[in-house]
Amino acid sequence: METIQHGSNNYPFNFYYDNLALFDFNCIEWHWHTELEFVYIESGTVTFWIGERQFTLSEGNGVFINSKILHRFYSPAEAVIPNFVCMPSFIASQDTLLYHKYILPVISSSLTFQIFYADIPWQAKALSIIRQIIAVQDYCSSSELTTSFLIQMLWLEIYENADITFIKDHINNSASSQARLQLMMQYIHQNYMHAISLDDIAEHAKVSKSTVLNLFRKYLHITPIEYLINYRLNEAAQSLIKTEKKVNSISYETGFNNVDYFCRLFKKHYQLTPTEYRKKKLCDSISGQSISLPSTT
Repeated sequence: METIQHGSNNYPFNFYYDNLALFDFNCIEWHWHTELEFVYIESGTVTFWIGERQFTLSEGNGVFINSKILHRFYSPAEAVIPNFVCMPSFIASQDTLLYHKYILPVISSSLTFQIFYADIPWQAKALSIIRQIIAVQDYCSSSELTTSFLIQMLWLEIYENADITFIKDHINNSASSQARLQLMMQYIHQNYMHAISLDDIAEHAKVSKSTVLNLFRKYLHITPIEYLINYRLNEAAQSLIKTEKKVNSISYETGFNNVDYFCRLFKKHYQLTPTEYRKKKLCDSISGQSISLPSTT
């Protein structure tokens, strides 16, 4: 789960203008958050993994991702994806009729995501509203009020047109599986600097080792040990960028007990040695390019 706060307590909305080419591997890695998320593909093509589903969207289309749903973005090349996130309470406070009548039914439904295609009338209207929300972030003097108004318009389109059928068995099974996986991922995030085995992960989630393997393969398409190694490498990359620590110190701090093994894995993963990676990111920063850190979850 993301540890960063999007927006503020008194304005729980935040806008991002991302180019996937500026992220390592053109990828925003697996993560989830309480906020609702809307993504618009301004240019390029983007492959999305959301829950158990995978699909690719091209320029002019978009997607809504429901609260607490695992997701990941990737593009084979440059892709500009303006996106914004907001708490459900940004649309209406939790103690109101509006929240219980119009918001709770959607975030409690089986709807994990909703694609917006430009050639479907109601979805084209939703895309138009999304583009308006993007536009007002730059020039509108009353952007907060305008954004709130437009978000409610957008939510009305979803509420009136999306399939928000409450399928109890599906929700219970899917939510239970995803909750177990998120629990195991969180355990890795909190303990990656220590030795972790498949037995440790299974014990923490109170499931069998075969269940651990099946859930990681079903949702993330990798083994839990591969996920652990990749997460350690991501944390090491962040440390290389954000600190001046020596490579051997970073190696041990991120759970690699052998610096040579760490360097071999790092070069295989990033196609650069740790030192080369640090120098490249420093040069990018000096030349005025944005440094996109691996996703912090």
